[in-house]
Amino acid sequence: MSESSVMHFEGSSGVRLSGRLHATAVEPIAYAVFAHCFTCSKESKAARYISASLAELGIATLRFDFTGLGESEGDFSETTFSQEVADVEAAAAALRERYAAPALLIGHSLGGAAVLAAASRIPEAVGIATIAAPAEPQHVAHLLGTSIQEIEREGEAEVKLGGRPFKIRKKFLDDLEAQCSAEKIRDLEKALLIFHSPQDKIVDVDNARIIYQAARHPKSFVSLDGADHLLLRREDSEYVATVLKAWATRYLPEIESVDVNADASEGEVVVEGKTTGLVQRVQARHHLISADEPLSLGGTDRGLNPYELLLASLGACTSMTLKMYAERKKWPLEGVSVRLRHGRVHAKDCEDCETETGLIDVIEKEVKLEGKLDQDQRDRLFEIAARCPVHRTLVNEVKIRSSLVEE
Repeated sequence: MSESSVMHFEGSSGVRLSGRLHATAVEPIAYAVFAHCFTCSKESKAARYISASLAELGIATLRFDFTGLGESEGDFSETTFSQEVADVEAAAAALRERYAAPALLIGHSLGGAAVLAAASRIPEAVGIATIAAPAEPQHVAHLLGTSIQEIEREGEAEVKLGGRPFKIRKKFLDDLEAQCSAEKIRDLEKALLIFHSPQDKIVDVDNARIIYQAARHPKSFVSLDGADHLLLRREDSEYVATVLKAWATRYLPEIESVDVNADASEGEVVVEGKTTGLVQRVQARHHLISADEPLSLGGTDRGLNPYELLLASLGACTSMTLKMYAERKKWPLEGVSVRLRHGRVHAKDCEDCETETGLIDVIEKEVKLEGKLDQDQRDRLFEIAARCPVHRTLVNEVKIRSSLVEE
């Protein structure tokens, strides 16, 4: 699953909303906003799995909590559907300001109705995708059951949704009733992709038919046969992401293709800083990854920082070496876990260091071995851990010869 970083931004009512941006390994082909289902959060399985899968496919995706839900500030009982629509706009504005405006808006359940309503106010969005979305926001009222009478009579009521209590006020219902998705869908002027399961017991699949008939072309429908409303199975979410990416590429603006040097020699690594900010494209043979710095250090957090890459190299080399050695010895090593940390200490505080002044780089490496190994085998493997090629490179004298290449 792709790595995600925290992203805070101001919501429609001025409170701080919490999101997570799933970055891509290389420069993204597009950005997307994901709006979660009613009373869910950005941590729902559908939100996490779809956003992560899209990032792995090249689409950086921001999933966020609506006002008063999850880790976002605010009082959910004071919100309305109109405010959720405005929160989608705020998420798009945050991406626009920090990276690039979202080309795709994705909404799950009521979040789908919200992105349909917000789409016209986000001009850069070329594609809209809904997942198990109701044709009318008012559909949510059906989930409240007999509590509607109490809300109408008392002005509010505490209802249980998904096993959790939520306070719903009358203004929320009034706002839902005032919304008309049919008109907004008809006037989208953007490509529309509708996902829905025929077995959905929360939002009947007939809602997909109504949305499809209301929309103008280009429009598409994909059946999520066998999936439940919340997309609890990871494979369903990954399928949505795969189809969505393939569909979206037809409508996304053309981008400069990334050339992979087919003649890159074995053992050569090429690092290029041609992207925005501190992001670096790292190429080894036909493999591409990104290096970056976290937001706190002026980067955009799209990849591992240089020292994390160094630790990853040492950890991977250690694990590979132990596995190969154990396999050769026919020892029952079932798994290796290597945890590494980098820091600096004053030479005078380092008892086993030869250098006496200045700062010393220290890498702490913890090795965990899994399997039914006896103590002699474990001790021997621990010795071998210090003999991996990268470990020896780091502790031996290293000479770096640099040259400036003219264009």
